[in-house]
Amino acid sequence: MVAPVARKRQFGVSTHLYHNQRLSRDHLAEIAAHGFETVEVFATRTHFDYHNPAAIADLQQWLAESGLELHGIHAPIGESYIAGRWGPPLAIASVDPDARAHAMAEAELALHIARRIPVKVLVTHLGLPRTQQPAAESGRDAGRRSIEKLQRLAAPLGVRVAVEVIPNELSRVGSLVHFIEEDLDLDELGAPEVGICLDFGHAHMDGDLLDAIETVSGHLITTHVHDNRGRADDHLVPFDGTIDWPAALTAVQKIGYDGTLLFEIGAHGPAKDTLARARKARQRMEQLLAD
Repeated sequence: MVAPVARKRQFGVSTHLYHNQRLSRDHLAEIAAHGFETVEVFATRTHFDYHNPAAIADLQQWLAESGLELHGIHAPIGESYIAGRWGPPLAIASVDPDARAHAMAEAELALHIARRIPVKVLVTHLGLPRTQQPAAESGRDAGRRSIEKLQRLAAPLGVRVAVEVIPNELSRVGSLVHFIEEDLDLDELGAPEVGICLDFGHAHMDGDLLDAIETVSGHLITTHVHDNRGRADDHLVPFDGTIDWPAALTAVQKIGYDGTLLFEIGAHGPAKDTLARARKARQRMEQLLAD
């Protein structure tokens, strides 16, 4: 009897790295040239115009040329992102019916990418970081209705909705687990489709990362991997901040997560240099996981 071959863990990069620019063929080629297998596209119209079928067709061609898979789509969270500044927010948990409807319409259009290109996850936020809007502007029931609708639309496309850990009261680790286990109508949705995107940097800023990994263990379906120094959301390459990566990766193995580790790093200097550091970080992480 032949022993099963262990599946090699995938590492990917979010196009967040190029968020200030219009996404291009060269960007994906650059990611692939640094040894990564998969990408997550950040659906902000100034970066990638998901309204435009021609842009989606181009993306499909660029992925094929570079040999990359499309792991995920990051649902829109702002009308634009220019020179490091966000335009008006898009919040699917807004208690303002018109604002919520508009944000949902944009999220649904971004999900339509999966009609043409296979995608594993749609990553979305419940509300915005607490530094960007008062907690009163977001509501748990509004978020529940939005996530349930998105998953109904995503399931026939083979996509799972992943709610991201971000620094607000709706989206802290314990709150998201409660939201999935107690608030969502899982019988209607068909159980485990909705999961959690563990953003390592956000969890590190919000408290105990190791505890966060343990808390989300039953619902973890994707990740955003980046570092910071515990104070600001810097989106640094792993090992450039204060996260204890040996302990974090041990915790990841302990809970049995063997899915994609998706680098959501910022361009601190030229993107090519950032990717070179990310490749070295990946090699260190692979060694830690092997040990």
